[in-house]
Amino acid sequence: QVQLVESGGGLVQAGGSLRLSCAASGGTFRRNAMGWFRQAPGKEREFVATISAGGLTTYYAEYVQGRFTISRDNAKNTVYLQMNSLKPEDTAVYYCAAARSIAGRDSNYDFWGQGTQVTVSS
Repeated sequence: QVQLVESGGGLVQAGGSLRLSCAASGGTFRRNAMGWFRQAPGKEREFVATISAGGLTTYYAEYVQGRFTISRDNAKNTVYLQMNSLKPEDTAVYYCAAARSIAGRDSNYDFWGQGTQVTVSS
């Protein structure tokens, strides 16, 4: 069983930056691919970014490509999401999740955190 705890969310002005963290415990973090998803009010949860277990492969949704960067520190059992050039449409609850292999669909992820709110003001 893997437990995931997100942090780093908050209120930021458009054009600003935030870095989200997701600390993992209770499992073998270095064997899991990790992903970030988000859910805005009234919308379905959507894929943001994913990173392979070793950190060598990453994929991004087109709407964050070039602005967001996913990374991980396996020594610290933590995955990060650096978010730059934030837009009001990035406002959502952001979730990290763990999977057996790198994937873009939330159905492939076995464990989820509780989420952290990101609000971008215009």
